[in-house]
Amino acid sequence: MALPTKYSGIKLVIFDLDGTLVDAYGAIADSINFMMRKMGREPKSLRTVKRAVGWGVDTLVRSFIEPERAAEALAIFRSHHDKRLRRNIRLLPGVKSLLPYLKKQGYVLAIASNRPTVFCHIILRALKIDHFFDLVICGDAVKRAKPYPDMIHKILRSTRVRPKEAVYVGDMSVDILCGRRARVHTVGIPTGSCTRREVEDAGPEIMIERISQLKRLV
Repeated sequence: MALPTKYSGIKLVIFDLDGTLVDAYGAIADSINFMMRKMGREPKSLRTVKRAVGWGVDTLVRSFIEPERAAEALAIFRSHHDKRLRRNIRLLPGVKSLLPYLKKQGYVLAIASNRPTVFCHIILRALKIDHFFDLVICGDAVKRAKPYPDMIHKILRSTRVRPKEAVYVGDMSVDILCGRRARVHTVGIPTGSCTRREVEDAGPEIMIERISQLKRLV
């Protein structure tokens, strides 16, 4: 997909978190494997864990543990992750310069992530980027998480921005489906859990290779 010269009339830029702005897969794998050992299971590879990320913590845990023990496993995961998440995380290339650039241009910035709210804020504070975002809406703050559009609808209402004035950037098919259902512009980036083909098949308006390319779109 060729990049357009620029979107017009954009006021709000919404980002997914994991795989779009942040690489926290190592920390997630650490907590999953701590959970697995506590449950008497074999550890999982980073690649396996990464492919399971993006649909919320409950779904992530249930990918590796049978339903009847999921509550026990989830409690172990959350307890470990609350502490472990402050280490082994990093900004993806280009994010450090992109966020201040967008704020300087006057855009409203928001996060829409299927992560629990507490974990999102831990990441944003640990990486010292929390001050860039006007709004952070996570999967536990709405009735339905992505791929449903509830998070983006809530952001649009709170910021009083129309769908055609907003763009959602994400690394997963679930992000693109969420954005399309909310009728905002959608930008896919193959830097996270999904393959390029999986993101493309979800039908984003635009695919970019690097997050820095967003500067050319808004």
